[in-house]
Amino acid sequence: MRMILFVTLLGLMGGPTAFSAQKTPRPNILWIIADDHVPYVMGAYGNNQARTPNLDKLPSQGMRFDRAFCNSPVCTASRQSFLTGRYPRTIGVTQLSSALSGNEITLAEVLKANGYDTGAIGKMHFNSNLKHGFDLRVDSEQHKQWLAAKGKAPLPAGVEMQPPWKPFADPASVWLNSECRPFGAVNADMAGTYFAEQAVQYLQEQREKPFFLMVSFYEPHSPFHFPVEYRGRHRPQEFHAPQPGAEDDWQIPEVFRSLTEQQKQGIIAAYYTSVEFLDQNVGRVLAALEKSGQAKNTMVIYLGDNGCLLGQHGRFEKHCGYEEAIRCPLLFRFPGHVKARQNTEALVEFMDIFPTVLDFARISTPANVQGESLVPLLTGKTKRHRDRVFIEYSENEEGYLRTERWKFIYGTGQRLRKDGYATGQPSPKPTIELFDLRNDPHEMVNVAARPENARLVADFTAQLAAHLKKTARQPELLPQTTDPRQMLEFCLQPRDVGRP
Repeated sequence: MRMILFVTLLGLMGGPTAFSAQKTPRPNILWIIADDHVPYVMGAYGNNQARTPNLDKLPSQGMRFDRAFCNSPVCTASRQSFLTGRYPRTIGVTQLSSALSGNEITLAEVLKANGYDTGAIGKMHFNSNLKHGFDLRVDSEQHKQWLAAKGKAPLPAGVEMQPPWKPFADPASVWLNSECRPFGAVNADMAGTYFAEQAVQYLQEQREKPFFLMVSFYEPHSPFHFPVEYRGRHRPQEFHAPQPGAEDDWQIPEVFRSLTEQQKQGIIAAYYTSVEFLDQNVGRVLAALEKSGQAKNTMVIYLGDNGCLLGQHGRFEKHCGYEEAIRCPLLFRFPGHVKARQNTEALVEFMDIFPTVLDFARISTPANVQGESLVPLLTGKTKRHRDRVFIEYSENEEGYLRTERWKFIYGTGQRLRKDGYATGQPSPKPTIELFDLRNDPHEMVNVAARPENARLVADFTAQLAAHLKKTARQPELLPQTTDPRQMLEFCLQPRDVGRP
């Protein structure tokens, strides 16, 4: 199987690149991932309430991306997309429960075939037992075994802890931790701390090969875990939840409608606290890299796998096309190749990271990769990257197109969504939204129905349909139609591989 895979990779890349023949060593890759972390809750992106000193160091030593977008506002689809460099629908991973097929080639498999040691620590969302090219695989099960063998440290008396997480079974105020309670563990026993320590050990090991290590934390995903030592870092009264706009009512999920202002403040406080716990563990990993002496030849990538709304448009989750759900933090550091203290407003998609890593590693990119390398942007050879980005959320049969100025959202309105965020009232069929981000950055006024925008709506509808048609997993199944809306209604359905 390994030989078949290696031969396949060589065929896709147009031939081998001999690692031993390189005069200079190939770079190590340290890719750190957070779950649902948004750029607007980070000091590096201008938030003075969020204490994230370790994350803030990265753009001071490299580049901060201000317009980086996930390819789907849901964990599984986003992660498997950037790990393969291909759109979620193209690889057949469109829903939370979808499994990545063993036939898809991941970045880890390409790097492994070219002489890299590979490891993945923490959340990966493969939804199967396949390792997809990672020699080392550590996740929640290993943490549970370690904790059981060691024994949990005692907790202080009288501190109220989070109850078991039961989303949608409990009221939203409970599973979103509106009382800002700590998880029932001390810092040393937390899963995030365990993953950080596993990464520290990995970085301390002596090896002859370069490494590709992904360290993926579960924070700050709800219910916003943080240890007992972090309780009280933020008070709910520090925050004010954004107010929904006049046009928002039809799309607010039922589960959030009963939240009080005080509960909303508590949810935001819990999120900020979880982000700061995340920052602590990112710092541990980065400090270990420095101590290992390998930092100068290691490219470091940090991102949040998708966004999260903290009250914007009346929502406290992602699963939609608003900016807070799809625009994500992306930080890139590579000494000697990427200048320090840079930021870019170029439009980029997370799929673009795959060919970027391979370009810096001097490895040919597989021909079927749909991402576009960011190396010219990172090295200062250009200031532009994409004219538009495409994002999809098949669970609600929605597609998004975003340009420098405009956001276009098309939803078929035909699917009864099963992700728990139904609105409880009929939605327009189809849902067509157009936002002028230059004059309406918070997306409060839908201008799709204005006569002066009719041609723009038609053009964006056609562009989105053409994109979905071009990137279809099984083009032979596409309907024979010239109607863009019919094409959208077919392509946006969640057709998953659904098996490893």
